Amino acid sequence: MSSRRRSKKDAASTVLPPQAPPLQYSRHERVLYVGCEGEVTEYDYLRYLNKEFGSGDNETGRPPFTIKPVRKADGLIPSRAVQAVVDAAQGEDETWVLFDRDSHHDIPEAFEAAADSNTEVCFSHPSFELWLLLHFQPFGGAQGAAKNTYVLEKLRKADPAYKRFDKPDKGLNDLRTKVLKDKEKAAVQHARALVGQCEHGSCKPANATFEEPKYGRSAKERAARSGHAKDCDVLNRDPSTDVWRLLVSLGIVKI
Repeated sequence: MSSRRRSKKDAASTVLPPQAPPLQYSRHERVLYVGCEGEVTEYDYLRYLNKEFGSGDNETGRPPFTIKPVRKADGLIPSRAVQAVVDAAQGEDETWVLFDRDSHHDIPEAFEAAADSNTEVCFSHPSFELWLLLHFQPFGGAQGAAKNTYVLEKLRKADPAYKRFDKPDKGLNDLRTKVLKDKEKAAVQHARALVGQCEHGSCKPANATFEEPKYGRSAKERAARSGHAKDCDVLNRDPSTDVWRLLVSLGIVKI
């Protein structure tokens, strides 16, 4: 990333990937520990990213990476997912966490813990399944806290591979990941469009950034890095998903 000073206008119109890890990191490739709230779907998706994109791409210059998913049987509540990934990384590698709105009561605490530990957050409202659906089509309309029924209905109709997607069959097998391939850019575009549709009114996709906030590292400032306004309550971002930030950070999709 260029070291030249950029104007505020430039910063608002360009999403930059995170800077490379400090030199004291002893890795030959980028390593990301990613905490999963869910036990199956998110874990399978991260394994898919490793398998499909982890070796890098010489033609585009996309560097290799390794994602190390962190999960627990029966899942983790958001704040514990943050703690689990921080413990796993032991301060040596990047930490990210994926968690959903669902009916969790500790989401503000999870964002605070993420800010304190410099952990990137990929928050989805109402669920991670929204991110999968956005590979196939745009989406809109508030779903209400913990209401995932409509998203799942749309996903099951989006492609035959997902026809029976529901408990206990919420894994992402080869067929289900195959139909996601080459739709990553569309998913990112659809996810970022949701930022602009936020009812808050001041949220803009172009304001998304991977740069550290200049004035502290509060939970609100970190939560605003997806393009939402700093005073836009994360619990009101319905529907939304920030999983796109992980793909842009890894260079899988350029915007």
